[in-house]
Parts: sequence; C-alpha cells; structure tokens
Amino acid sequence: GIMFRSLIETARNNPLAKPFLAEANCQTKSSDVSGTGMAAAAAEETSCEFGSNKYYALCGFGGILSCGITHTAVVPLDLVKCRIQVNPEKYGGIVNGFRLTVQEGGMKELAKGWAPTAIGYSAQGLCKFGFYEVFKIVYGNAMGEENAFLWRTSLYLVASASAEFFADIALCPMEAVKVRIQTQPGWSSTLREGFPRILKEEGINGFYKGLVPLWARQIPYTMMKFSCFERTLEALYKYVVPKPRSECNKSEQLMVTFTAGYIAGVFCAIVSHPADTIVSKLNNAPGSNFVSAAKALGLKGMWKGLGPRIIMIGTLTALQWFIYDSVKVYFRLPRPPPPEMPESLKRKLAQQQ
Repeated sequence: GIMFRSLIETARNNPLAKPFLAEANCQTKSSDVSGTGMAAAAAEETSCEFGSNKYYALCGFGGILSCGITHTAVVPLDLVKCRIQVNPEKYGGIVNGFRLTVQEGGMKELAKGWAPTAIGYSAQGLCKFGFYEVFKIVYGNAMGEENAFLWRTSLYLVASASAEFFADIALCPMEAVKVRIQTQPGWSSTLREGFPRILKEEGINGFYKGLVPLWARQIPYTMMKFSCFERTLEALYKYVVPKPRSECNKSEQLMVTFTAGYIAGVFCAIVSHPADTIVSKLNNAPGSNFVSAAKALGLKGMWKGLGPRIIMIGTLTALQWFIYDSVKVYFRLPRPPPPEMPESLKRKLAQQQ
C-alpha cells in the first residue's frame, strides 16, 4: 500500500510526459490543456482528474470486472484446455475433451474451479490494469515527453511487465487451487476444500511453487497484450477507421477497442502458451519443478491445447479491453486518444530536414 501510494504521488507531481499525464482538472476546458493527446479527453466532462487517486481506483475496479468476469465465463473451455495439456493421450482435441469431461462428470463438471478463477483473476485484474496505469505514467514522466512518444512501445512493454509482476503474486494461490481442482480427479471439488488442503499439506510454498512459471507465462502475455493493443488501436484509428477518433461516438470507439483487443489476444496466446502448459503440468504433478515439467512435456507437448487457447484468449482479451474501456466510459474517466507527436519534436525534425 505504501509503495502504491508513493507511485501515485510520483505520477501526480511530475510535470513531464504530457501525452500520459497532464494536470487536466475535471472542470477545465480543452484550451487549458496542451495539444498532445489530452485535449480531446479534456473537452469532455469527466468525473475526476487524470492520474488522480479516484482515477486509479476506478481503473483498478475496471480491471476487477474485466478479468474476473471474462475468466470465470470461460471456465469450461479453460478446464478442458488444462486437461488436454496434462493428459493429451486421454483427452486429445477440444471436441473429444469436452465429450469425455461431460461423460465422466456431467455438465456440472465443466464449472469446476469457477470460485478460485473468479477470486484469483479479479485480484489479478485489479493489479494488472491499476498498476499499468500507474507505471505507464511514472515511466512516461521519467522518460520525458518526446522520448515517451518515440519509445512508446518500450514504455508499454516495461509498464505492463512491471504491473504483471505484482498481479501474478496476487493470482498464484488461486491458480494453484484451480488447476488441481480441474485436473486431479478426487482431489477436491471446491475452493473451500482445496485451499486448506494445500495449506495443510504443503504450507504457503504450495501456493507459490508455480509463481516462476506463472511469471514466465503471464509477463510475456501481458507485455504482448498491452503493447499490441495500444499500437493496434493507434493503427486502426490511423489507417482503418474512416474518421478521427474525436468524431467517433462511444459505441464506435468501443468496437474499435474490441477489435484491437482480439488481434492482441491472438498474439498473446501464441507467445505465452508453452509456459501455460508447464504451469498446468506443474500444479498437476506434486514434487515436480519447472525443468522437470518441461522435460516431461517435451517441445511438442508444450504446444498441446493451442487451438482452444487461441479461441479462449482471443475472445477473452477482446472482452477484457471492451469491459475495461466501458467502465471508463460509464464512470466518465479521462480517456486520452492515441498519443501524437509533440510539437517540439515536430519542430526538431523539421529543422533537421
């Protein structure tokens, strides 16, 4: 909590990096804000100041809803995907995986693990989106306005990696319970049974033995998720959408958000899939470690379940960004458009030509 407040104060008090942080009072007009991407946001009436405590709190709330709702909704697909990863000989492909799962446990079997999923990914979403907003502003301020624009992809990558580092610490205990409920028949069927069982048998370390592979899975995934989304959104408005973002209504903007999110999701699934498979194998095999799980799977085995994961993550990522942006719209949070080249940089480039 102390670190989080410190980051917020640093972001709010630093005068640099106008595309990412401007002292845009909620009641100010667009003439009070520099024309580096905040003008359009300030022109609309907003409920709070960009970079304020309320702004970060509502962004975190948006993260809770976007990750908690979407991951819980795809629990059946996630369950089958995990079973294919840890036992490909039995479950085979996605269709056969669903058929065998329902045949063995009925339709209710598909909902196994929903509680740890809902709690774990809500906590992860809070940290992922909340800290991303903070780190993007803090790092953007440190870089300065021009560098923040020129190196914006690197800014998105580092900010999202930093946010996911903390998000995975929040997620890991529930992820451990979820995977065991879904992949170990007869182990425990509910969070209420599974959580104390791990605590009793393995202690606190039992919840975090999958943290390193979780970082290996989630950090590259999140780096791709945020950077690809930000740059895809920028490209869509620049090359595909037939009118400027400022002329698009909220519904049109949200559809562009959904499209950019789905494109980002496909890349996310591919980048993070081998580590995801290792996490499933690791939590399913007590006493194993990252290296032994990877050796047991083999290179080919690490790519099992990629098809359903692309479908799941693509849809998941698109819906997450859609829900997150919808929360911002509903609460009238400042929503800066994609960053534009600062006037000072334009003048420098003009002088060099």
